[in-house]
Amino acid sequence: MRMARAASFLLLLTLLAAADARRQKDGENACDKGWECSGSSFCCNETITDYFKAYQFEELFPKRNDSLAHAAGFWSYRAFITAAALFEPRGFGTTGGKEMGVKEVAAFLGHVGAKTSCGHSGATNGSLAWGLCYKRELSPSQSYCDDSNELYRCAEGVEYYGRGALPVYWNYNYGIVGKGIKQDLLNHPELLEQNATLAFEAAIWRWMTPMKRRQPSAHDVFVGNWKPTKKDTLSKRYPGFGATMNILYGDLICGKGTIDRMNVIISHYQHYLNLMGVGAQQSGDNLDCADQVPFNPSSKNPDS
Repeated sequence: MRMARAASFLLLLTLLAAADARRQKDGENACDKGWECSGSSFCCNETITDYFKAYQFEELFPKRNDSLAHAAGFWSYRAFITAAALFEPRGFGTTGGKEMGVKEVAAFLGHVGAKTSCGHSGATNGSLAWGLCYKRELSPSQSYCDDSNELYRCAEGVEYYGRGALPVYWNYNYGIVGKGIKQDLLNHPELLEQNATLAFEAAIWRWMTPMKRRQPSAHDVFVGNWKPTKKDTLSKRYPGFGATMNILYGDLICGKGTIDRMNVIISHYQHYLNLMGVGAQQSGDNLDCADQVPFNPSSKNPDS
């Protein structure tokens, strides 16, 4: 019995050594950074945790667990990093070197902070300290059910009000995002207010994914992957932070001149750049979308 166990153990060691030798031969080195990234060759590269630490997350969102915050105890650094790790191989926070990575994380979280903030001008620590205050819309003004959408029909008894880090509204958006992250959000939209990792995952998926063919994602326009067409330049759409607002919110914010809703998002982005050590002066060109023609003009309000 002992000899059989010893033989099995030796066989296992031989197989592991052979697998390791194949990885070395093929240039594949599996690295382990703990829970943040483990068991893949991608973990050997610089990832978000190399330049964005837990203490910085706390600095960006210092009031999220305040007694007055509506989602106290929900959002966490670990939830963000766990979700972000799924998209790092696609370039989220890992495109264009360290400074661009920092800027992209600040840009993405700038949107998140602005959209989940309960801050105001007289708030403790200032209005920019209150990002991640919400995880859901508290007083929905409507059901957000579009009965005309045959692909993503409203589930009986389900409400499609805003939920998540970049709040999702309407049944069709829950269907599209759910398909993207492989979760049944159409029937269970409540998952985005029950699981912070899924809430961040849905938001990053939205950031990384074009809504229509032959259109860029927010990631693409921010990191420089997108080259404007003649139609884009005539529509005053150029690479930069402004175009991320165009993609995410369309005519709810863009093409309306210098409005407060747009400026609040820009202010969060620049504030986070300062806190992350890059500085607001590195915000980049084409910061706003005041004069941009929306990529996708809409009749419905997906962002409320």
